[in-house]
Amino acid sequence: MRQASHLSKRAVRARRREFLAEGPPSVREALQRAGAVREVFATASIEARHPELRAAAGAQGVSWHSVADDVVAALTDTVTPQGVVARCAFVDVTAAALLARVPRLLALLHEVRDPGNAGTVLRCADAAGADGLLLSGSSVDPYNSKAVRASAGSLFHLPLVTGVALEATVSALRDNGLRVLAADAGGDVDLAVASDRGALRGPAVWLFGNEARGLSEESRSLADSVVRVPLYGRAESLNLASAAAVCLYASAWAQRRPGGCRAGRPEQ
Repeated sequence: MRQASHLSKRAVRARRREFLAEGPPSVREALQRAGAVREVFATASIEARHPELRAAAGAQGVSWHSVADDVVAALTDTVTPQGVVARCAFVDVTAAALLARVPRLLALLHEVRDPGNAGTVLRCADAAGADGLLLSGSSVDPYNSKAVRASAGSLFHLPLVTGVALEATVSALRDNGLRVLAADAGGDVDLAVASDRGALRGPAVWLFGNEARGLSEESRSLADSVVRVPLYGRAESLNLASAAAVCLYASAWAQRRPGGCRAGRPEQ
């Protein structure tokens, strides 16, 4: 029943091309993106604690509704609602639009099913200065409420492409000068060694697979290199979000060093 409910919510979001962003941090970031927010619902306590949110909404001409706590609770699926919800327009872009920006670092999620993981990887990619994130058509909906919360506002910062076909997308990215690096525990190249050899200095897209199964042999075969994160302690493995953070930052650092594709580029 719960799965059916999630599927129906996704269908409604897709039809309306709208989703809900909950909590002061997410709503604040959403209001900084012109045209992203259509209306806001907030309790009196939130209005008192965060007057800047109402001011930001007013500055953009976004409707602000003062409502009771139970109204906000009815809009959310969290145990402890945070008192403010924004109705937002989808923010994804096309793959062509993303490539027109000449990206230097991207993340591509394939068959990633957990919304918390997808949102956290989006946040990590944003923090590492990546230029965008893509999700294959078999991956979780990034507008799922849990994914939106896990992104902590990064959903409104980073170009997002959804529903891509893996093989065609990898081919297009490679044609646009990005090296395809697949992250896999069974990779034949150690991440630290790859970094020391300068293999991470150029434009790259990191391919991350399913939380439980990783990447299939077919998916790995699409990559230019299959890279493993070294484990120096006794842990069996890293979870998806942790591995993505390590890989994305390794590329971010390498690209900003002398000889890297972003060397000398001022930080934001």
